[in-house]
Amino acid sequence: MKAFVLTGPREFEVRDVAAPVATPGTVVIDVQRAGVCGTDVEFYAGEMQYLHEGFAEFPMRLGHEWMGTVSAIGDGVDDLWLGRRVTGDTMLGCGVCRRCRQGNQHVCEFRFEVGIRAGFPGALAEQLAMPASALHALPDSVDDVLGALVEPGGNALRSVQGANLRPGQRALVLGPGTIGLLVAMFARAAGAEVHLMGRSARSLDYARTLGFDGVWTDDELPDLPWDAVIDASNAPALPAKALDLVEPGGRVVYVGLAGSPSLIDTRTMALKDVTSVGILSASPGLAGTINAYAAGAVDPRELVAATVGLDGVGAVLAGDRPEGAGFGPKMHIDPRT
Repeated sequence: MKAFVLTGPREFEVRDVAAPVATPGTVVIDVQRAGVCGTDVEFYAGEMQYLHEGFAEFPMRLGHEWMGTVSAIGDGVDDLWLGRRVTGDTMLGCGVCRRCRQGNQHVCEFRFEVGIRAGFPGALAEQLAMPASALHALPDSVDDVLGALVEPGGNALRSVQGANLRPGQRALVLGPGTIGLLVAMFARAAGAEVHLMGRSARSLDYARTLGFDGVWTDDELPDLPWDAVIDASNAPALPAKALDLVEPGGRVVYVGLAGSPSLIDTRTMALKDVTSVGILSASPGLAGTINAYAAGAVDPRELVAATVGLDGVGAVLAGDRPEGAGFGPKMHIDPRT
């Protein structure tokens, strides 16, 4: 089969590789749609922390936002999975450690991360092998585009849940990229008054087209009480700013990651009696995201600006926008083209 292989920083090729085989407890999926995200770009640039910590190495096969159809099943897998449209968890825990037994496989010390950690091949390929236990079935009302947006949506949903927003409360989202916009959509669906802060005029203008009126630069941000501040940016200074901005007794959620360490003053956190929440993965939010998409409560399809084949992945990772692309921040890959 064909697969996109990252061989080093800014070095890649589309290779013929061995097709996966359905072993006991696993399935093979024909990938129909996969997303490219900021983590993939960090690997492309050679900057992702896992490379420096020894949790990942080149060559590697990226792709952790995906959907497809199960085309083969291994021994012990329910026959009902065959032919089903699915997406799946990125975090694959060992299943036996204390964290996994407590339902926290997404922070298992020994976990694989699909297309990211410990060499587990990702979905920027014609086929993908996955444990059946990590699959989530997609209803017909969740089309291919939405299916490949479940994973980033799960991070956004968990961020909004971490903010504990109630209808009528005011939320500020820092960073109007894919995750920030998804957070804003889920927060709006929860009944919150949603504002976004960013730097790029292009991204701010795009956020307005999605129906968000409270869109600001740092200099323009109004002096309002923010019940929750959700940092979905990669700016090292914004975690501290989020803490400064949030109302006493409010919540700060950190879902964005900077390329260098961020500093916050815990005295501010204590004196304001702020609850701080960190979000690593979509795992506990995948089912809820599928339900929200299926019900039409959140519909992020217009975030996808273009869909290209495997031959176009390298250019997308380098920051190029395909000819005719829309204004959204997300790029999708269809390995069949």
